[in-house]
Amino acid sequence: QVQLVESGGGLVQAGGSLRLCCAAPGRTFSTFSTYAMAWFRQAPGKEREFVAGIRWSDGSTFYADSVKYRFSISRDNAKNTVYLQMTSLTPEDTAVYYCAARGGWDIFTSPGEYAYWGQGAQVTVSS
Repeated sequence: QVQLVESGGGLVQAGGSLRLCCAAPGRTFSTFSTYAMAWFRQAPGKEREFVAGIRWSDGSTFYADSVKYRFSISRDNAKNTVYLQMTSLTPEDTAVYYCAARGGWDIFTSPGEYAYWGQGAQVTVSS
């Protein structure tokens, strides 16, 4: 079982920035060397959607078109933490953001491909 804990959500004005963190307490880098990590988000009344993903082993990334060039996903091997740096935020980015992990090399955009999830972090962008 992999436990994921998100932090860093909050309220920000349009055009602002936030950084989300996803930690895996008690886990080491070797655990995630064959994992793919991702961030999803879910706005009220909408389906959960893929935001960004990263392959832990080599750091390769993939982004949804809606956040490309505004959001950046990265990982810190020493801290076993994945980050989502969000810039140029708009009210349309308001959602609960979830960290997810899956065993395997590939990044998938479907939530069903991920076995492990965090509890979610609320991000609210005011206009």
